[in-house]
Amino acid sequence: MKTFTIEEAQSLLPVLESLLRRALDSKKAAEQVEAELSALALRIYVAGGMYVNVGKVAKQRAEVETQTQRMRETVAEIDAIGVQVKDLDAGLLDFPCRLDDEIVLLCWRTGETAIDHWHTVEAGFQGRQPVDERFRRRSNSSNRPN
Repeated sequence: MKTFTIEEAQSLLPVLESLLRRALDSKKAAEQVEAELSALALRIYVAGGMYVNVGKVAKQRAEVETQTQRMRETVAEIDAIGVQVKDLDAGLLDFPCRLDDEIVLLCWRTGETAIDHWHTVEAGFQGRQPVDERFRRRSNSSNRPN
């Protein structure tokens, strides 16, 4: 498992924000088309049948698949960097980080200006705590020449 210093994680935020935005835009686009298809299915049911433009529906279904695949690929791209997407809608990301002899998670979500919180693997988001000097000391000591 890749681990990050707070500085490494912080430096990735602009790229990750862009990737999150792309994944979320794709998700929303797929959901919009799905809603249109669901509304059409309801109209067909209520009317007891009706003429349907099969070509248009096929294009819409393909668009849902395309957008869903784009979203999955983007989340996989974030995962390949070593960052965990915990909640796409909230833009919630966790960065594994070694603190002393334990792996903890630096925690960030869209709208926050910096990575200012962390939590244990077990505690999750509800157990977020402010980043303290232990994280900065670790970063500074790992940058010192041997």
